[in-house]
Amino acid sequence: MPMAVRRAAGTWCHRVRLQSLHRIAAVARACVTPVAAGVLLILGGSILCSAAELTVTVTDRAGRPVADVVVTAMPTIPFPVAVTAASSAVMDQRELQFAPLVLAVAVGTSVEFPNNDSVSHQVYSFSATKKFQLPLYKGARHPPVTFDNAGLVVLGCNIHDDMVGYIYVADAPYFGTTGANGSLHLGNVRAGDYTVRLWSPFITDVVELLHREVRADARQPASIEFQLGRDLRPRPEPRAKRGNWEY
Repeated sequence: MPMAVRRAAGTWCHRVRLQSLHRIAAVARACVTPVAAGVLLILGGSILCSAAELTVTVTDRAGRPVADVVVTAMPTIPFPVAVTAASSAVMDQRELQFAPLVLAVAVGTSVEFPNNDSVSHQVYSFSATKKFQLPLYKGARHPPVTFDNAGLVVLGCNIHDDMVGYIYVADAPYFGTTGANGSLHLGNVRAGDYTVRLWSPFITDVVELLHREVRADARQPASIEFQLGRDLRPRPEPRAKRGNWEY
């Protein structure tokens, strides 16, 4: 091959490589987000976004939406999750009720317990996941409580026995609670296979029926629907039980 042709070919290849690198860098900048928002996959020299979407819907026996259901999506093949700064959440007290009734948080989350009622409350938990008490107060006078272990925390008020609330501490990378429409949409899920599980203080279905396998595909949104087979409880369970603290 003549020298001039080789030089021209070399220049063209160099330009193509530069253009390819620029395109890859642009894709990488678009894809790099927190772990819950997606990851980068290197396949055949190309960098691709692998974010998927998953929608979970829960209905009762009559097909009506069920709200306040905790939904967790755990990958069947674990993947590393980047460590981020501890998050925070709020469990309020309004009209002699905990608000929300069910709060789902990640392990390591700090939760504030403001009292926006006109009366005093004394919040406590004797759950093995997290035992604590907030002596009688009004307003936001107590420091946040950090939940370091996964599991269920049942809340009560030492003054108002009918008050009950739940904090579900999740160790799954994707989780949340269903809204009034009975659905939870999880966006920017890492593509792969997951086990989806449900929990609610009102659900009476056996545990074996409250989990399913689903594949989250980056090419097409995934959805899964649970229709409960048993009637819901008229009131939430379990209830908070007092321990032996001295108040």
